[in-house]
Amino acid sequence: MPEVIIDKEFQLLLPALDKVTYAWLEENILQYGCREPLVLWDGILIDGHNRYEICMKHDIPFNTTSMEFETRDNALIWIISTQVSRRNLRPFLLSYYRGLHYSADKRTHGDIERFAQKLPRGQNGPLQESTANRLAEQYNVSSRTIKRDAQLADAITAIGRTSPDAQIEILSGKARISKRKLCELSTGPEEDVITTAEKIENGTFEKSRPEPVELQPLEKDFKMLTDGFYLELRNLVRNDDTPSLKSAFRSYMDLLQDMYDQI
Repeated sequence: MPEVIIDKEFQLLLPALDKVTYAWLEENILQYGCREPLVLWDGILIDGHNRYEICMKHDIPFNTTSMEFETRDNALIWIISTQVSRRNLRPFLLSYYRGLHYSADKRTHGDIERFAQKLPRGQNGPLQESTANRLAEQYNVSSRTIKRDAQLADAITAIGRTSPDAQIEILSGKARISKRKLCELSTGPEEDVITTAEKIENGTFEKSRPEPVELQPLEKDFKMLTDGFYLELRNLVRNDDTPSLKSAFRSYMDLLQDMYDQI
C-alpha cells in the first residue's frame, strides 16, 4: 500500500465520527472495500483519516490521489473548505473552521493586502477588500464574526499546544467552554491558557464555573421575552427546515452577538 504521512495538526482539524457512524463506515469498507481514494499533499494525508485507520486496521488496500498546493496554509484552507462543504457542522465547530480559515488566509494574502492598501482607492480593484470581508461574504456572516472566530481558533490552537487531548475535548463538544472565554484566552497571559488546558484534560474545568445567581428584575423581564420567542422559533423549525431558514438564524445570531458586544 502507498506510504501515507499523518500530520497531527491536520488530523486534529477533522471532527471525530460518532460510534454509530464510524461502525457504519467500517462495515461498509469491510464489505465493499475502500472505494474512495485518500487525498495526499506531498505524501501527507489531508482527507480520509477514518478510512485510512480502518484500512490499516483490517489490512484493506486503498488508492490515493495527490493534490498540489504552494504552501501549508493553502492545504489547510482546502481541508477546511472540504469539511464545511460536506458536513452539517455544529455552530461551534463552524466558528472554529472560519477562524482557522481567516488566519491562514491572512498569512497567505497578507502581503498582497498591505500592498493594496497603499494604492489609491479605485486602482486596486478586488484587492482592496479585506480578508474578513471576503470570508464574511463566503460564509454569510459579518466581518466582526469572522474576526471573533479567529480569536476563538487561536485560543483552541494554543490550548492544543499545551494539551492535544484538551483540544480534542473542546472540538468534540465534551468540554463545554464558551466562545467568550476562548476569546479572552486568545489575548490573555499564557498561564491562563495552560491552566485551562490542564483543567480540561483532568476533567475539573466544568467545576470551575461560577454558581448561578438570582436573576435581577431586568433579567427576569428579558427571560420572559426570550422564552416566548424561543417557543415561536421551535414551531418555525418544526415546519420549515430549509437552508434559507438556517441562513436567517445565523444572521440573527450574529446580530445578537454584535448587540451584546456593544453593551
